[in-house]
Amino acid sequence: MTTKTDSPMSSPIIESRDQLIESFARGEKPADRWRIGTEHEKFVYSTADHHAPSYEEAGGIRDLLADLTRHGWRPVEETTDRGTNVIALTGADGSVSLEPAGQFELSGAPLDNLHQTCAETGRHLAQVKEAGDRLGLGFLGLGMWPDKTRAELPIMPKGRYDIMRRHMPRVGSMGLDMMLRTCTIQVNLDYASEADMAQKFRVGLALQPLATALFANSPFTEGKPNGMLSYRSHIWSDTDPARTGMLPFVFEDGFGYERYADYMLDVPMYFVYRNGRYVDAAGHSFRDFLRGDLSVLPGEKPTLDDWTDHLSTAFPEVRLKTFLEMRGADGGPWSRICALPALWVGLLYDQAALDAAWDLVKDWSIEDRQALRDQVPARGLDAPLPGGGRLRDIAPQVLDIAHAGLAARARLNGAGENETGFLDPLREVVRRGTTPAEVLLAEYHGAWAGDVSRVYAEASF
Repeated sequence: MTTKTDSPMSSPIIESRDQLIESFARGEKPADRWRIGTEHEKFVYSTADHHAPSYEEAGGIRDLLADLTRHGWRPVEETTDRGTNVIALTGADGSVSLEPAGQFELSGAPLDNLHQTCAETGRHLAQVKEAGDRLGLGFLGLGMWPDKTRAELPIMPKGRYDIMRRHMPRVGSMGLDMMLRTCTIQVNLDYASEADMAQKFRVGLALQPLATALFANSPFTEGKPNGMLSYRSHIWSDTDPARTGMLPFVFEDGFGYERYADYMLDVPMYFVYRNGRYVDAAGHSFRDFLRGDLSVLPGEKPTLDDWTDHLSTAFPEVRLKTFLEMRGADGGPWSRICALPALWVGLLYDQAALDAAWDLVKDWSIEDRQALRDQVPARGLDAPLPGGGRLRDIAPQVLDIAHAGLAARARLNGAGENETGFLDPLREVVRRGTTPAEVLLAEYHGAWAGDVSRVYAEASF
């Protein structure tokens, strides 16, 4: 999620809907300037007893942030009713931020290739593990807390999360689980034009269920199997229907910036950031704001920064800002943090690969796509495909397309290797025929003898 670092009041005032549409066009870049932004979250726990540390406790999240400043990270402060606190860090490798219950996120810098992305991830994990050794903290790579109730989890002192926590129970039964108990990996990618954005968006949405299956890694809730392989993905099915889902309109003729802007105008607001604080606007209309009729800020019109903030409060499977975000994967180990951008860069950053991927899915109906997405959290690679077969049947072909796309990019490291090796963890999932969650479940029912605490040794960084 976005961490606010400055006031929007110097941002241009939005006078018309056209400016909202133009904001997406400003993201267009020629292919030689396309970059890769990788984000990943992990759970923080005390190595002494596995509890989730609070912000304030000795050796907790505040101390973890402070420890990382020895590596050159700069603190970002926010003032709330809980005082002025460091809630993020910025540096050469992007930003480090906190999810609502202290999940620790690296939002990586925009980089040219996957070798740089994986090196960035390695630097960050080395730094947090070093800090964890000093503070008695560990870091868990899963898609959902395996053993914690909501009540056992701390709340971070971030203003936007207070607003979201109040609003979530009004619109869905699992929004608080999304906020407090899940972790993800995602990748942010560029587009050259409106048509390029639309094709990438469509391929990303259609194949997002495959990414969910390949990365499924959240089979436990409160110490027991939960009946799902990706419970994190299941949670999104009842979080807030006004801001989640597969966005059927993306596949309609004529889809582009204007249609997405209209969708976002209909997504209810959460907040407006003013004078260093978040103003609760939950459930209000950005259309009213555009007219100067927002009741919580009477007479004010939005700025472009307000629009950017609002874009960050929708959570579809693929999200458009001035780039595209692929959002379907559970959190996981280092190798899969590097594998997710490899999958999507391979599919979307080479035109021949993009066309081949689109040919694979273009005949699926809206109902087919939704049915596949609905089946994947429980069935993973066994989810039924439109027209017959199972998701596992197209997985090798999709990975072959991604491999060809990465090979065509020809981004080499110092040893002369291209980026295709980063797909190897996904090749292994397909070769094995079982998702990461199914591997953990086999351990739970076998060597762990039903003791889910063994997952800390298995899945920690």
